[in-house]
Amino acid sequence: MRVAVIGAGVIGLSTALCIHDRFHSADQRLEIEVYADRFTPHTTSDGAAGFWQPYLYDKGNAQETLWNKETFDYLLRHINSPEAVEMGLFLLSGYNLFTQPAPDPSWKEIVLGFRKLTQKELELFPGYRSGTLQPFGWFNTTLILEGKSYLPWLTHRLEQRRIKFFHRKIKSFQELTAQGVDVIVNCTGVCAGELQPDPDLRPGRGQIIKVEAPWVKHFVVTHDVAAGIYKTPYIIPGSSTVTLGGIYQLGNWSEQSDPQDHQAIWQGCCKLMPSLQKARIVHEWIGLRPVRPTLRLEHETIRHGMLQSEVIHNYGHAGFGLTIHWGCAMEAANLFGKILEAQRLAKLPQANL
Repeated sequence: MRVAVIGAGVIGLSTALCIHDRFHSADQRLEIEVYADRFTPHTTSDGAAGFWQPYLYDKGNAQETLWNKETFDYLLRHINSPEAVEMGLFLLSGYNLFTQPAPDPSWKEIVLGFRKLTQKELELFPGYRSGTLQPFGWFNTTLILEGKSYLPWLTHRLEQRRIKFFHRKIKSFQELTAQGVDVIVNCTGVCAGELQPDPDLRPGRGQIIKVEAPWVKHFVVTHDVAAGIYKTPYIIPGSSTVTLGGIYQLGNWSEQSDPQDHQAIWQGCCKLMPSLQKARIVHEWIGLRPVRPTLRLEHETIRHGMLQSEVIHNYGHAGFGLTIHWGCAMEAANLFGKILEAQRLAKLPQANL
């Protein structure tokens, strides 16, 4: 059976690996191919800080919370393994700050050591205050999974399994079906609308600054519930640099650096942590988050005249692709298994009535 995965970010590569390891065997030979016009280190996943943290509240979408938990638990099992360094995986503790009290997040039982901040801890951030309101926050330990390391790690494992890679932009599902592909897995992120119209899908532009600041040992993420996610300063230390951010522009397709955004990030983060004024700027990065009201993870049969495509959609993970990727990969593999089962049943001889 030929399987084509479109997209080589964290969603595409992890889904290809999960499908192969679940279903490839001597009895069920899978020929898996990965098609993309961008590979590591040029994907959205590569530039991300790799900070494991979903949006604060799942808004009743318990399924996404489960996929987040499955990903966290999967990664946590690797944390003390020799592979953790190659994966770009390590534990990181830090602070979520608010200008006023907020309900506990949906993920409080997933991370390690979740608790509310003490007054003494809040005093560590004198620059973070809104008028007379008293700041509020949480402390916990989470994971960092750096895409710049994790994507090469995934790629190497796929190469060991003889999965083929093609640097090519796919313009339609029919293009692959006509070549004899049996199942297509659509992991094209923000570009998914080019393959099939999706009015719910929009870019959520982000811009970050990477700096050298080895004295920063904890993450600091600020929140303005009214303004929305990622619109206020955040500071996330990585293995070699510290990521500074706070930009989220829905509907903006620009992948060019914006000087005004740079200034807003720099001033906001330096006010939050004044010592960053002594940090050396290494580079900037711009990425487009694939934003939907809910991520799309489903199977669809698409017909093109006499041809038929079995398509598994797995995209729309917004700014938490690394946070949720493995849970979604396992669900995509479940959908793939249902396609295999349906095809097996279709081949069985029909009983004579």
